[in-house]
Formats: sequence, C-alpha cells, structure tokens
Amino acid sequence: MAKLLSALFYGTCSFLIVLVNKTLLTTYRFPSPIVLGIGQMAATIIILYVSKLSKTIHFPDFDKKIPVKLFPLPLLYVGNHISGLSSTSKLSLPMFTVLRKFTIPLTLLLETIILGKRYSLNIVASVFAIVLGAFVAAGSDLAFNLEGYLFVFLNDVFTAANGVYTKQKMDPKELGKYGVLFYNACFMMIPTLILSVSTGDFQQATEFNQWKNVLFIIQFLLSCFLGSVQLLQLGPDDGGGRSRQECVHCLHRDVSWWRLRLLCVKLCRIKYLHGRGLEILLFNPEQPAET
Repeated sequence: MAKLLSALFYGTCSFLIVLVNKTLLTTYRFPSPIVLGIGQMAATIIILYVSKLSKTIHFPDFDKKIPVKLFPLPLLYVGNHISGLSSTSKLSLPMFTVLRKFTIPLTLLLETIILGKRYSLNIVASVFAIVLGAFVAAGSDLAFNLEGYLFVFLNDVFTAANGVYTKQKMDPKELGKYGVLFYNACFMMIPTLILSVSTGDFQQATEFNQWKNVLFIIQFLLSCFLGSVQLLQLGPDDGGGRSRQECVHCLHRDVSWWRLRLLCVKLCRIKYLHGRGLEILLFNPEQPAET
C-alpha cells in the first residue's frame, strides 16, 4: 500500500508540475526559467537537509572527494533543470508531452551503452508504442517552434544522461540517492545564480510585476516544492529514507524497550527478503562500537 500511494503521489506531482510551470511561464509570463530552477534547487536543499537533521533520511556529510565522485552529474542536473523549464515556456503542452517521450528510448540507448544492459523485444516494442501514442495524442497540434524543439531535445538528452549516470553513481554505501540529489543542488545553485545575475536574467525576475500577486506566489512556491518531489523518484526505499542496502548493512535506531518488538518484526522482514545468511549490524549511538 505504501508503494502504491507513493507511486500515485509521484504521478500526481509529475502531472501538476507541468501545469504549474506552464502557467507561471506562459500565462503569467514569468521571464526567467533559470530563477524558477534556482527556486527548485533551493527547495530540494532545504527539504533534504531538514529531513537529514530529523533523521528521516541519511546521507554523508561533505568531504572533498564528493565533487570527484559526482562529476559529471551536477552539470547534467542543472542542464536538465534549465532546458526543461525553457522548453515548457516555448511549446504547447501536447507537443511538449510528445517530444518528452523521446527521453525513454534515449534512456534505453544510454543504459545499453554505459551500463551494459540488454532489453528484450517486448520492452523495445512497449517503448515504441508509448512514443507512437504520444504522437497520435498531439496530432492536431503541429505548431513549429525551433527554439522550443531545441530546448526539449536537450532536455531529453540531459534527463536520460542524468538518470543513467545517477544509477551509476548511486552507491548506497557512499552517497546514496539523497546524497546525490542534495550535493548536485548544492554545487550548482551558486554557479546558476551567478549565470542568472551576469546575463541580466535575475534582474528581470526581481522586477517582475506579479510578486505582489498572492496567487502567483503560491504557484511559484508550489512549483519549487513539486520540482523537488519529482527528483525524489530514484530507487527503491524502505520507507525510512534509506535504500534497502543501507538498511541491511546498518540499522541505526534508538533501541528502547517499547520499540523492541517493532525492531524484531523489521529484522525478520529483512531476513525474509534478503536471506537467512545475512549479517545485520546494530549500532547503539550511546556506546562505542566494538571491533
């Protein structure tokens, strides 16, 4: 049930983020997709950091090796953000939806090249059916916008590359999925802000005449929140913020008597899922660990 509700929540957010971004950039004519992207990065940093402080999720503290481990993910991350928002402002929703479907075959292609995966004919045929269905759905909207097509094609490439390299870098023993997202946003927020200021884009955003409009502000904040939620789709999770591998290798809990039965049930479930020969380590933060 938790997985089903998570899938429904993510699907709803994915649907709403497109509508909200389209309203902000087209209906309100907000002049800066880059500033909107910065807002989404800031929301991602805040949500993940607060969740880390509250011990809802776990990812390692910063060290100097992290930028090397992540490269080139931060560049793909910001390219995905900016190209996606820019293409949303240039194209109609049906055509945007059609062209975004090319992310799927690009992802399959990159996973085959980079990760060495192989896909059956059934999967390839299913992907072809998805792309064909999108073309049929948008067949009545054939408006040509070269700039919009260019942005959405770049967005497809960045999205596919970002997804594939994230899978490659997302070692649960090191950064984990939340660490990857958090440090991507941290590393690229300041450079993106500098780019926005140097091009005059930030000034246009600050001088925008709708900042006193409460409805606009609500939708701007909603876009930032939904944008961060959309990023948190990667990888299976045990419901507590860690991947299953992280939970198997380290169950970090305050083992008080009233939680003991719950912990036993959790351990039995993990043993059942991952095999009876599995080694499980329990750490008490109040006592030093013995080798």
